[in-house]
Amino acid sequence: MKTMLRILVIAGCVLTTSIAVDELFDTGFVVADAEARIGRPMTPISVAGVARRTTRRVIRRSTIYAATLPRGCSTVVIEGMALHQCGRNYYQPYKNQYVIVYVD
Repeated sequence: MKTMLRILVIAGCVLTTSIAVDELFDTGFVVADAEARIGRPMTPISVAGVARRTTRRVIRRSTIYAATLPRGCSTVVIEGMALHQCGRNYYQPYKNQYVIVYVD
């Protein structure tokens, strides 16, 4: 119990000292206001953030495999990946078979 109390006292002293040093020297250790701005690349509403998230979520693999492709398939390139389009389904080569992928 005494060691836990010591740890809490030391942690409190360190936090208080860091806040005081930050106020004196303006080191930026403690941030008073949130500084996220809409339109910056890492903010949730920015155009760059939306584009980054949509390009990562365009093609999802399923667990449905096919040994051969159906007739009438054409090859299409989506997001730099060559897929076989057969009607409304898309297939991606995987080892010696094909896996159905979903294009969102």
